[in-house]
Amino acid sequence: MKRSGPLLTLVAGLLFALFLLALNATTGTRGASSYGEESPAAPAAPASASPPATRTAPPPSQSPSPSTGPVPDAGYAGRTDDDSASVAVSLRDGRAIAYFCDGRNKESWLKGDVKADGTMKLTGRDGAELTGTLTAGERIRGTVDVGGARHGFTADKAVKPSGLYRATATVRGAKLVGGWIVLPSGRQVGILARDGKPSAAPAIDPSTGVVTVDGRRLTARPVAP
Repeated sequence: MKRSGPLLTLVAGLLFALFLLALNATTGTRGASSYGEESPAAPAAPASASPPATRTAPPPSQSPSPSTGPVPDAGYAGRTDDDSASVAVSLRDGRAIAYFCDGRNKESWLKGDVKADGTMKLTGRDGAELTGTLTAGERIRGTVDVGGARHGFTADKAVKPSGLYRATATVRGAKLVGGWIVLPSGRQVGILARDGKPSAAPAIDPSTGVVTVDGRRLTARPVAP
């Protein structure tokens, strides 16, 4: 009986150990099966890219249409680009007369036609020539060639008493021819020729055109073609 006691204890221990091993094996199998049944997390859907913003080009600007109205009957006066002389142009019925004057000894009278689009080419003595363009009835821009020199000029629409004036007379046997340009500022530029010899002209009264030359009263009148 003393020998069977330890033997039974040993057998009981072995059985208990086998029971624990079987229990652990069963639990591990179930755990693995449980993890295997879990489905992997679905990957996050990529964010959709916004389409690039499109820029709408502004409509092209339209250039203003050229004026097609008739050429007005009017006067224009201004200065050359180098401020050495004055230029006046008078328009009437599609014709033009112009006067270039430096107020000392250089002058020229020019005449010609004005086209419907406002362009003009006027000619004078000794090859003098004026080319210009009337813009919107308000301004003439062009060039004038006098005495071998070319001058650019701008002449704005003149409001009386501004404009172009001329007087002719015979005083003490001498033939007098005077030309005056009254600028919008009121400044006067003129030449008085005695028997073809030019010199600075005395000022006229803008309201009446009266001027005194060698003691005689003359009247300078507005010039028209």
